[in-house]
Amino acid sequence: MKKGKETAFFCKECGYETSKWLGQCPGCKEWNTLVEEPVVKREKGRMIPVGDVPKPTPLKDITVDDEERLSTGFSELDRVLGGGIVAGSLVLIGGDPGIGKSTILLQMCKNLSDCQKNILYISGEESLKQIKLRADRIGSFGGTIQLLCETNLDHIEENLRQINPDVAVIDSIQTIYREDVASAPGSVSQVRESTSILMQLAKNLGISIFIVGHVTKEGVVAGPRVLEHMVDTVLYFEGDRYASYRILRGVKNRFGSTNEIGVFEMADTGLRQVENPSEYMLNGRPENTSGSIVTCSVEGTRPMLVEIQALACKTNFGMPRRTAAGTDYNRVNLLIAVLEKRLGMHFGEYDVYINMAGGIRLNEPALDLGIIMALISSYRDLPIDENMVAFGEVGLSGEVRAVNMARRRVSEAKKLGFKVCVLPKVSADSMKDIDGIKLIGISNIRQISNLS
Repeated sequence: MKKGKETAFFCKECGYETSKWLGQCPGCKEWNTLVEEPVVKREKGRMIPVGDVPKPTPLKDITVDDEERLSTGFSELDRVLGGGIVAGSLVLIGGDPGIGKSTILLQMCKNLSDCQKNILYISGEESLKQIKLRADRIGSFGGTIQLLCETNLDHIEENLRQINPDVAVIDSIQTIYREDVASAPGSVSQVRESTSILMQLAKNLGISIFIVGHVTKEGVVAGPRVLEHMVDTVLYFEGDRYASYRILRGVKNRFGSTNEIGVFEMADTGLRQVENPSEYMLNGRPENTSGSIVTCSVEGTRPMLVEIQALACKTNFGMPRRTAAGTDYNRVNLLIAVLEKRLGMHFGEYDVYINMAGGIRLNEPALDLGIIMALISSYRDLPIDENMVAFGEVGLSGEVRAVNMARRRVSEAKKLGFKVCVLPKVSADSMKDIDGIKLIGISNIRQISNLS
């Protein structure tokens, strides 16, 4: 750094500031996260009149009304946002390059412009012609959307104050800079200062602002971790960029649940929402094949049927391989150990591969019973009834424990035409009134051998 410039060290994870470099951050205890950045000079010595100091408000005097939310035109996106867009909210959307972040925001702007909402789309990465070409592929836009290619935050702030749109999109936060911050766009200081200004604009003017954030190779939003703490909602786009489906998952939401997901499919004209993900995930399921079973997972309030595939084959090496695609690797090793101890199966001579068909990633404990049954089926090379679905948590002693929302899982399986459901016995005893599907309650994995 040039002599005379004041610098400090900032933590990329928590934003902790110190005057000297440290190997471990005193704030979040992470290692090698401190980076040197110029210090933003603040105006000193300014006197604040006593009348300008805000006064606290008693809690009993605050009234809360049901706030009307603005629909995005996508029921899947509304679900993840908690019911729609809240006025004055600041939403961060992250995801891998090419996953569809800009596409879904542009489609959302189209839906809002069709409802005569005032929209301002600000891009720091694409030209106006590039955005126009992508918009033509999506469809015709109304006249209430305006485009701006700008990276200077002062110019963006002035446009937001003059236009005062209902919804604004910033694509992306890593390209925005402030002139009084002497560091490159995307640095810790620039991202933190830019997000702070945008947050103040959103709250003071009542503008709903969507921010696009680049992600690192670890899959987290690039820049300081404090960025995610400052915004109201954090959404992540997941899925293989070469596959057709996309999953929008909420990891933080001050206005709703953080367990909801939205499922989309990438098409030539943009993203199309998948209203029945269970049917979508089960397309192409093999018949009369060992090691395959359908289980039911719950994401937020939505039950979703997915296929679990297991393959156990003789190993050619001294140490067998264990591979888990779409679920927790350590959990798979734990379940293999349970099968070896409780059922006497010798997986030490077998390579074991577990796959969640469709490329989706799930870590719910309710998948345990499905993984267990798929492993037994592949080990013994015995196909499982294609009309059977199974879910339940498995403990270390082989017991099958109850899971939440069991009735909703059974109803979802019945709706898609499954005839048999294997579930924890305590859950089956409480659902005797469900007709049209046979419920088999088990309390231990030893009872799996008795299933017909």
